[in-house]
Amino acid sequence: MGKLKLGVLGSGAGSNMQSITDAIGKGDLDAEIRLVLSDVPDAKILDRARRHGIPCQYLDCAPWKTKLEGEAEDRCIRLLKDAGCDTVVLAGFMRIVKPKLLAAFPMRVLNIHPALLPAFPGVHSWTQALDYGCKVAGVTVHFVDAGTDSGPIIVQKCVPVLEDDTPETLHARIQEQEHLAFPEALRLLAAGRLSVEGRRVYISKEG
Repeated sequence: MGKLKLGVLGSGAGSNMQSITDAIGKGDLDAEIRLVLSDVPDAKILDRARRHGIPCQYLDCAPWKTKLEGEAEDRCIRLLKDAGCDTVVLAGFMRIVKPKLLAAFPMRVLNIHPALLPAFPGVHSWTQALDYGCKVAGVTVHFVDAGTDSGPIIVQKCVPVLEDDTPETLHARIQEQEHLAFPEALRLLAAGRLSVEGRRVYISKEG
């Protein structure tokens, strides 16, 4: 597959983008981040990008509150294409992406979700896991499709739920695994080791 040319969309602190940047810097991931876009004008992910010299900008998604659609979606696609991106990473992007973006980057849009999908899609999944009495929680990296957290699964990592866990402590341990899982999934993609048949992702052996 060769070096990935990444476009990153994020709404918050950008810790997953940081883990990807660190993996690239250590030579563990054959990729470069070409552009970072955020729907929040003062999001910390933009500060992180600037510190690393990565082109970045605010993406105004009005009038929509929870989705990327219409003129904003068109502008997003144009910016990503102009930057030469071939893969889109959703790193804490708190909007539903729509079919036009998915069609522009077919099976090249990846998301990370703090649960062992298909369990607990949507928001605050770690709290859902605690409320449900789960003994194991985790994280999933998946290709994005037209559903909500429903695309083909690439990588999952488990996190034990401890007796004294709070939503905050469990979420913190899940995030530790997120920072391992996203670079791992991108390494597999860059190495050309992923193939998708229906809902299943197959990982070929190295070499």
